[in-house]
Amino acid sequence: MDQNEVAIAFDMVLEEIENAIAALNREGGQAFQVGKYDVAKELMEKGSQMTAFRTKVVDLQREWLNIFAIVVPPRGRKQSKKVAERLKRGLRTPEDEFRIPILQSLVDLGGSAPMTEVLDRLERTMKDRLNAYDRLPLPSDPTQVRWRNTAQWSRNAMVKEGLLASDSPRGVWEITSAGRRWLAAAIEQK
Repeated sequence: MDQNEVAIAFDMVLEEIENAIAALNREGGQAFQVGKYDVAKELMEKGSQMTAFRTKVVDLQREWLNIFAIVVPPRGRKQSKKVAERLKRGLRTPEDEFRIPILQSLVDLGGSAPMTEVLDRLERTMKDRLNAYDRLPLPSDPTQVRWRNTAQWSRNAMVKEGLLASDSPRGVWEITSAGRRWLAAAIEQK
């Protein structure tokens, strides 16, 4: 395996973990709605474990990329057609690309808004940045478009960093004062 193949493998693993977490969230929500609170709590705990596991995989991915940033550039070997075809699977827009548009959307919407409203605004503001791969449905959930899932993971990371509120009502995204400062600094750097 060369560096690109490992990077693709990490992307594939992360995507499957995200799909599993999304499925747990759906099942947990359904259990909660029908009053199966024990089942919902158990699924929530599994979701928390999966999210922690995803963080470990992301850390490993970063470690892998850092190792290869130091290594001598790869040999000039030609990639096989099979590898080039597989590259297409890892070409989604990175989570970090969603940070400024999410934060700016929330500021424009008065500081907080329902997730669907934020995502609808993102679709309009990021239409030129989203590629064909981003617009495909997730293999595990044909009703969910890949970029929306990526945006939700970006939101999750920003909650952990304190840029978005962790205590906002379910389904509502809310920018924090730290998020406003981060956005102002990011816009100033551009």
